[in-house]
Amino acid sequence: MSLDFLILYEHTVREYESDLLLKLELERRGYTAEIRQLLDRKKLKYFTWKKPKVLVSSCMYDNEAINSHVYNNVGKLNKIVNLHWEQMLSDTQEEGDWFNFNGNAKKCVQTCWGRRTADRLIAHGMEEKNCPVTGAVMMDFVRPEFSGYFKNKKDLCAEFGLDASKELHLYISSFGYASMTEQEVKELSEMAGTDFTGFAATNRVSMAETLRWFDEYLGQHPEVELVYRRHPSEWNSPQLAELAKKRPNFHVIFAYGVKDWIMAADSISIWMSTAIAEVYMAGKSCHILRPAPIEHEYDPVIYAGAKYVTSYEEFLTAMADKNPPFPIAREVIEGYFDPSETPAYIRMADLLETVYKEPPRDEPMGEGFTPHFNLLKFFALWGVHILFALRLPPKKVFFFHKGLADFAQRIYGYVEKAYVPKAQIKAMEDKIRPFVMKGGN
Repeated sequence: MSLDFLILYEHTVREYESDLLLKLELERRGYTAEIRQLLDRKKLKYFTWKKPKVLVSSCMYDNEAINSHVYNNVGKLNKIVNLHWEQMLSDTQEEGDWFNFNGNAKKCVQTCWGRRTADRLIAHGMEEKNCPVTGAVMMDFVRPEFSGYFKNKKDLCAEFGLDASKELHLYISSFGYASMTEQEVKELSEMAGTDFTGFAATNRVSMAETLRWFDEYLGQHPEVELVYRRHPSEWNSPQLAELAKKRPNFHVIFAYGVKDWIMAADSISIWMSTAIAEVYMAGKSCHILRPAPIEHEYDPVIYAGAKYVTSYEEFLTAMADKNPPFPIAREVIEGYFDPSETPAYIRMADLLETVYKEPPRDEPMGEGFTPHFNLLKFFALWGVHILFALRLPPKKVFFFHKGLADFAQRIYGYVEKAYVPKAQIKAMEDKIRPFVMKGGN
């Protein structure tokens, strides 16, 4: 049986939940849909009898991406819709070529969360027909239609030993560079071709001052429980461990998604995370803590002109405000995240249905595109997946050849990180499905 939609994901935490929501809605409408990871092994069926009518990608920046994400997974196909997961950019990124698409990627359907992104792409040479505004699917989970989807404050607090009768304050951290050594920053800079030294220093200074504020405040306010939602790269941070040991009402918790904590929190603070959009869509407010300025080339443009808290005195005042105004102007945040009355997953499914039924809007694999099949990647993925199934790290299997071991281990790490067990997928589907069925009635 042929396949209607094949959805490819890259990062599990960022994408999988939203992809499942979209898949279940498509299935509710009578279509067939599957989700696969970009580095899943290539299968003959997706090139032949189960070739999808529409491929839904996670990113699509240039001809090489079309080749890698589409041609090497399903062969020639011109109905390509990009979920376009990287839309919260700095001003430097917004003006650069990469994030405005190159080559035949401009002929793919590049979905946009808001009008501002669509206008930017059109200004950089894309046709409006290929820049539909759909809203952001991941924001649907904090809409009123999904009331009851997340754990409530009482249950979350009970699970982690917090006092639910106290005010629950959430801090969403983005200090990914603060825990890196100078050597790690240097290696990352060389690999990316960008000097991150200054931004890493900003991370360290901002983190240290923010933790100083928390230390002083929590010592004076035992009636507050502060949950520090760390960045994934902050797993080895002595500063966090020290403060948690010193202040019993300071808790470093990474379990559950950030939206769970946003929905449960009484008060929220943030540094530069794009999760500020979830806060807005959830109908809540927050404080932007900026002890030190952030270099504009790294700061998401959505934060431009926002109201910042820059000193401990301002922080005290902010924490005392039980109903603060949102720190970003409404027209700015809604320009990037379209606030339609219709959930984004419904709008996205409507778009996919239209693309499915109509002739291709363009020919991404037409003139200007040269397909090439990556045999090395094909065989490497099969080999790495066999090793992963056997739980045999390549660095141990290929101990006799460092170059081969490093190459295979790097792919193995990506596969391991993106793996979602079948039982977990079923549990997520069972959790989402009732809301989809309710929304379809």
